[in-house]
Amino acid sequence: MLTLDAAAVREATPWNELIESIAELLAGGTANVPQREIHDVGLPGGGAGSLLVMPAWLDAELLGVKAVTYFPSNAGTDLPTISAGFLLFDGRTGQLCATLDGDELTLRRTAAVSALAADRLARPDASGLLVVGTGKLAPNLALAHAAVREFEVIEVWGRTPGNAAATARRLVSEGLPARPVEALDAAIGRADIVTCATGATSPLVSGELLGPGTHLDLVGSFRADMREADDAAVLAATLFVDTLEGAVLAGDLAQPLASGVISGSNIAADLASLVTGSHPGRTSDAEITLFKSVGFALSDLAAARLVHRRLS
Repeated sequence: MLTLDAAAVREATPWNELIESIAELLAGGTANVPQREIHDVGLPGGGAGSLLVMPAWLDAELLGVKAVTYFPSNAGTDLPTISAGFLLFDGRTGQLCATLDGDELTLRRTAAVSALAADRLARPDASGLLVVGTGKLAPNLALAHAAVREFEVIEVWGRTPGNAAATARRLVSEGLPARPVEALDAAIGRADIVTCATGATSPLVSGELLGPGTHLDLVGSFRADMREADDAAVLAATLFVDTLEGAVLAGDLAQPLASGVISGSNIAADLASLVTGSHPGRTSDAEITLFKSVGFALSDLAAARLVHRRLS
């Protein structure tokens, strides 16, 4: 049995191969992916965290399950708010064949999914990226998007300017043209792609600031009380999701759906439809597109499968 830490997972999931692996499973249509379960978990000081259980399998090949905890009470401490572990089983014998660092797996596949969607939804000439957020996912998003296209500038915004500066420095060390910004609204207005990975519970992105042709990538929210973009953004954009069942539970879509601002018919397609070509994606240079991602077990399995193939 393989026991793979974060460094091993990272080394075995180069961006382009990971993006292709996720697209391959989406296009194949042979994976079994039950809807993920989300359970409330009581926290020591009161309030609730979450336990997510996400299984997926390919008959007679591989079975995988990821367990994720979300403890918002860890914010502001040295502990992460999200932790995860992944178990991979042999689909022929049922035997456990690998345990993988779930945090790194989640970071890599989440960023890869956003880059895969942007490859179908962003303008071909998009050259400016804005990263909203400075957590562990933020640099991964920038690196994954940069694997799909070349950027002239990558701007990074965070609530704490020092964190934005640190994230930008890391990206510069990776060879990317990154810089921190303090004025979020102005940065939104000049970006071609805006990718958000925050725990915001009130919108950070106003649709009135989005220029024609912008692609908005919303990654952070996964609960109904979390939201990164306002109603104006949702109304201005053609809406796409990673999976319909999961995305409509997150506040960016759940709240405007509940209030009647939009209906289910406003959601144009899911990622599988974009990958297979059953939906064309962007239809004009002026179209604003919005991709809402909450994470789905098929992408975890695709990443774990790639790791297993490379290391076993």
